[in-house]
Amino acid sequence: MGETYAEAGVSRLPTAKTYLIKFLLIVLTFASVILTLTVSPALFTFVLVCIVAISFIFPRLNVEYEYVYCDGQIDFDRISGKAKRKRMLRIDMEQVEIVAPETSHALDSYRNNKSFTLKNFSSLRKDAKTYAIYSVSGESRFKILFEPSEKMLECMRYKAPRKVMMQ
Repeated sequence: MGETYAEAGVSRLPTAKTYLIKFLLIVLTFASVILTLTVSPALFTFVLVCIVAISFIFPRLNVEYEYVYCDGQIDFDRISGKAKRKRMLRIDMEQVEIVAPETSHALDSYRNNKSFTLKNFSSLRKDAKTYAIYSVSGESRFKILFEPSEKMLECMRYKAPRKVMMQ
């Protein structure tokens, strides 16, 4: 009965890529409407395709991340459009080398190591308290950025007190 469970979630800020996709879809739709009205009504089908694409793609560009910690495992899920969930990564605390705030001096020995693949599951907000996990599992080496809750940090610290740095 010594199960530990915590979860947290963040909404990701739109990136430049997101804005570019939205802008291009809108411009493409308006251009196709103008071409349909001026050149050929046969292009009306393309207008409908653009509108359907907008209705499917725009909600998917709204991304949230959810972190679930349960008994030494951390799941990182991406939720697109508040409807579609996809597990992005699952790590075990035994694979974790260190968990610390991104600005912590405890991470100094890892900062210039280019062998870690970055996985950014944070909100991208400047004022967010972002933590970094350095994980090694066989050939896979990850640096994971995320924003855990206090309860999640306490659960992680309970499981691996020497690996989790609070400051």
